Amino acid sequence: MSNRVVVAGVGMLPFVKPGASATYDEMGAEAVRLALADAGLSYETVKQAYVGWVYGDSTSGQAALYKVGLTGIPVVNVNNNCSTGSSALFLARQAVESGVVDCALAFGFEQMAPGALATVFNDRPGPLDEFLKIADESFQGAETVPMALRLFGGAGYEYQQKYGAKNETFAKVREKASLHAIHNERAIFRTHVTVDDVLQSPKMFLNLTRLQCCPPSCGAAAAILCTEEFARKHNIDARIRIAGQAMTTDYPSTFSERSLIKVVGADMTKEAARRVYEQAGIGPDAVDVVELHDCFTTNEVITYEGLGLCPEGGAEKFIWDGDNTYGGKVVTNPSGGLLSKGHPLGATGLGQCAELTWQLRGAAGKRQVEGARVALQHNLGLGGACVVTMYERAE
Repeated sequence: MSNRVVVAGVGMLPFVKPGASATYDEMGAEAVRLALADAGLSYETVKQAYVGWVYGDSTSGQAALYKVGLTGIPVVNVNNNCSTGSSALFLARQAVESGVVDCALAFGFEQMAPGALATVFNDRPGPLDEFLKIADESFQGAETVPMALRLFGGAGYEYQQKYGAKNETFAKVREKASLHAIHNERAIFRTHVTVDDVLQSPKMFLNLTRLQCCPPSCGAAAAILCTEEFARKHNIDARIRIAGQAMTTDYPSTFSERSLIKVVGADMTKEAARRVYEQAGIGPDAVDVVELHDCFTTNEVITYEGLGLCPEGGAEKFIWDGDNTYGGKVVTNPSGGLLSKGHPLGATGLGQCAELTWQLRGAAGKRQVEGARVALQHNLGLGGACVVTMYERAE
C-alpha cells in the first residue's frame, strides 16, 4: 500500500544561543504543541512518534513527549548527527506512506553547549576517525582544528583549488544568508553583513572565516504527517505533500578518492537528489525554493552542484549572477539558513520542513518566495547520512 503523504502541521521555536533556551524537554513539547495546533489535531490522533536529538541521555524523546501526553504510542529516538531531524521525518513519512499508520509525528530538539562540536566519548573509536584521517593527511597541523571546521574548511579549499573559486564567492553566500534572515523572527543573527565583513572576521581554518561558520544553538521543531484520507476526515489543509524523499549514506568514493569534497557528502547529496527527482518526476529546474544544509558557506557552494541547481564547477557564476536569491532562478535558504538561524542538530531538519511548508502555503511573510509551488530540502550529517525531500503544493 502506498499513500500520498500530507504535511498536516508544523511548529518551530525561535532558535537561540546556548544558555538562553528552556530545557530540551520543554522545547520539544512546545514544538509538538505548535504543530498539533497548526494541524487542528489533538495529541490522541497521533499513532507513532519519531524524535531526533544528538546530545542527551537515552529516551530523551519520551521525556519531551510525555509533557504533551501519555497515550502509549511507539516513540522511536533517532540520532544521525546533523541530519537527525530529517531522519526522524524520513521514518515518519515511511510509516504513513506504507499504511502502517495514518498519522505520525516527527520532532527534534537540541540543548547545546557553546563552542565547536567535539567528541563526547574519548574512551573508544570515534565514528568520524576515518573521515578526519583524510583531512589530517591533506593539511599539516589539521589535527589541532575542531573536527567540523577541519572537514568543511578542507573541502572548501579543495573546491577552490579545483575550480578557482574566489574567497569572495563564499563570503557572498554569507552575505545572502544575512539579507534573507532580516525577515526571519526565528533566526539568531538578523543583521546584514557584507562580503568585506565576512572576509575580515577571524580566520578559522585555511580560507574559512568565523562568519562563514554556523553557530551551535538551541531549539526545537516538529511536523505532523498524515494520509489524504486522514486529512479529509479531520478537515486538514492537505495542499502540502511530500512528492519524493530519499536518504543516502556514504559510498566507497567517500574514502577511496581521498577527496574532502566527497568526505563531506557530495556523493550522498547527488544520489539522494537524483532519487528524489526520479520519484517526483520533477527536475531541479522546476524547484522554486530550497532549504539546504549551510553549516558552512563551503557546504552551501558544494551543495548547489550536488542538488543539480547549477552545473559542476558552476557555483561561482550561479552565486554572482544572483540565481540563488530572490529574482534569480531559485531562492536558497530564505530563512537565512543555519548560518543565520544557528544549528540545533536534532531540530535543524524539521526547522527546514517548517520553513518550506510556510513558503508553499504562502505564509512566510516578508521572506515569501512569490508563487512557490515546489520546494526542496537538503539535510546532511557527517558519518554519514543525507536526506533530500521534495514538497509540492497541490492546486
